Amino acid sequence: MIATQPLKERDFLCLSDYTKEELLYLLDLAAKLKSEQKQGIPHPHLAGKTLGLIFEKASTRTRVSFEVGMYQLGGSALFLSGKDLQIGRGEPVPDTARVLSRYLDGIMIRTFSHEMVEELAEYASIPIINGLTDKQHPCQVMADFQTIIEQKGKLEGLKIAYIGDGNNMAHSLMIGAAKVGMHVAVGAPEGYLPADDVTEMTRRFAAESGSEVLVTTDPYEAVVDADIIYTDVWASMGQEEEQQERVAKFAGFQVNEDLVRAAKPDYLFFHCLPAHRGEEVSAGVIDGAHSFIFDQAENRLHAQKAILVATMA
Repeated sequence: MIATQPLKERDFLCLSDYTKEELLYLLDLAAKLKSEQKQGIPHPHLAGKTLGLIFEKASTRTRVSFEVGMYQLGGSALFLSGKDLQIGRGEPVPDTARVLSRYLDGIMIRTFSHEMVEELAEYASIPIINGLTDKQHPCQVMADFQTIIEQKGKLEGLKIAYIGDGNNMAHSLMIGAAKVGMHVAVGAPEGYLPADDVTEMTRRFAAESGSEVLVTTDPYEAVVDADIIYTDVWASMGQEEEQQERVAKFAGFQVNEDLVRAAKPDYLFFHCLPAHRGEEVSAGVIDGAHSFIFDQAENRLHAQKAILVATMA
């Protein structure tokens, strides 16, 4: 068995809750589990365990990767739609947390309110994993870091530039990058910059790790000498009514052949998907030789398996 005792029964809500060493440990574990899976080596670390999957937001990668991950780890995954649970009809979150803790060994939740996830974690006696909230997307960043290590051989000292909406993806990326010693730059329009508290937290972590943080309204300034360029959709789930307004506001923030010239010649292009070609990214960039979007998507499986094993085994 893999030694996971230090992280056993820990929640995985935000990367700020984990040290650099703990994040690197999870990434090493993810690489090991991926290697075993590719070689066909069984690793049933969660045999007999059940993970509840609460979804209040639609999903492709999150649902499939967690279900397949639990299957490969010898356990079971139980899909729980927010529409079907009593929590969707007004049952208090603490009651739901206490009840599900009697049935399950862990819960992954993908929802809107980050505060609800924190409340669920407060009252549950089993690990809670944040599959996405409006404020954070930590599992995606772990998959991103695994992909960077595979392609660049390291994290520390590299520069990652995020272009677009200062949303949940930007928040988790900023926090994670600063934690592991990566330089991070965010280029977003005025009014769509990352939350001030997240920027302040990121600067504190960067001071500890020796990295640099830049938040700017100039996408070209953000991308200069970047090793990785990252973007996301301009209107996330729940913001559909703002689509046209955002398209106008984000004009000039498309990641395209012109913008990427400011990055290093061997830059990697990342996108958490789903993507809108012709909006936040040109087809030439996302479908080009520098794009590693499907490696990122695959590594959701392996990075999340590491989190599951570390917290539930």
